[in-house]
Amino acid sequence: MSIRSFTGLSLALLLALGLGSACQRLPQASPKPAKGTAAFWLTNPDKSVLFQAQTAPTWSTVAPAAGTPVIDIDDQQTFQTIDGFGYCLTGGSAQLLHAMSPEARKAILQELFATDGTNIGVSYLRLSIGASDLDATVFSYDDLPEGQTDPTLARFSLAPDQAHLIPVLKEILAINPRIKLLGSPWSPPTWMKTNGNSKGGSLKPEFYDAYARYFAKYVLGMKAQGIRIDAITVQNEPLHPGNNPSLLMLPEQQAEFVKKHLGPVFQQEKIDTKIIVYDHNADRPDYPLTILNDPEAKKYVDGSAFHLYAGPIEALSQVHDVHPDKHVYFTEQWVGSKSKFEENFPWHIRTLMIGATRNWARTVLEWNLAADPQQNPHTPGGCTECRGALTIDGNTVTREDAYYIIAHAAKFARPGSVRIGSTTSESLPSVAFKSPSGQRVVLVQNNTKAPQTFSLRYQGKTLTSSLNAGAAGTYVW
Repeated sequence: MSIRSFTGLSLALLLALGLGSACQRLPQASPKPAKGTAAFWLTNPDKSVLFQAQTAPTWSTVAPAAGTPVIDIDDQQTFQTIDGFGYCLTGGSAQLLHAMSPEARKAILQELFATDGTNIGVSYLRLSIGASDLDATVFSYDDLPEGQTDPTLARFSLAPDQAHLIPVLKEILAINPRIKLLGSPWSPPTWMKTNGNSKGGSLKPEFYDAYARYFAKYVLGMKAQGIRIDAITVQNEPLHPGNNPSLLMLPEQQAEFVKKHLGPVFQQEKIDTKIIVYDHNADRPDYPLTILNDPEAKKYVDGSAFHLYAGPIEALSQVHDVHPDKHVYFTEQWVGSKSKFEENFPWHIRTLMIGATRNWARTVLEWNLAADPQQNPHTPGGCTECRGALTIDGNTVTREDAYYIIAHAAKFARPGSVRIGSTTSESLPSVAFKSPSGQRVVLVQNNTKAPQTFSLRYQGKTLTSSLNAGAAGTYVW
């Protein structure tokens, strides 16, 4: 939301809304580019320009100067459809947003989720089913005194989410009713686990069916609140039982759970929410392949989800190439509170926004949406250095690294966009999309230590542009 939206308001009021101190960071509105030009949105790693519209470069029939690198765009070559770009709306993020004044919260939610004007149009959110490690406390939807069990889920309740998450989600849905939501559990209720603890342990086989119905109750309960869950992953980081909450779930266990319990329960309840497997690092493509290679499990599975704290981004293509009928999602990458924008921004653009989508990802999600200046809240043992896309201090909002990383694609490559052909190189990585409105969207990053001039070539015409070292530009026509 630009400062122009507040003509006539006092600076004191702007500061009270949390919009005064960081106005230079907001995306700037740009008129529709004139015929024969392309809109150009730029971010420099030194923060001299932060997702701002630049002078629109002009298309020309004159060939670029000799030696100029050329990126060819071919919209006859098509790949995956995009579901969206966005963040993980943790319980802690929702708590911080919900504590803001209604006016300040409305302003930042509009900026994040509306699709018009200066707003960035976030189109996909990942939620935790129960607590994640970025909730203030550990909880499930069926917590019981030690020694008790509830296999019929008679005491299941979404009450913990009623405090902050559900009210904030309803405000987001009022702004963008079409946003897609993915739910991921960090842990089942502790009474279902081998160690009776929120951290680690495995799911007891005798509670596989109860846990499948737990997922169904979650999806149906959110639906009753007017919140559609488009997809779920079976377990966040199933090979990392050291977080709090967490669960160890080996690939053979996940395949068994999906094919004999979760898939059939969803089918019985006529739930069309997608089931996505794995949801962990790219160093273990064998995990989703183990499940997808089981025909009885595969029939219930929409695709596989990945993080990139280990392994190469190309592993997403390895899984896609073996099972091209199943989708691929990128669902989490953090920004550390002690890291630097000039390092984070180029890496995330190059490796995730470009790299993940070039390797078939239908989503790219950053972890997480919001934290306070001390990277709170989090559970005991949860992440203490996770920097949000927003830092929220009362009503004051600071836009951080992930805000700009996601904005470069979310604003223009809307859900339903299709990735199209574009040449790429180590020095000028790029990815291209055709949006549902027919626009071409190209994201380019300068992966060198010096400014680069290059050309885009499309249908016999070229436009020439320049990017500083590490900078990224989105070009739209």
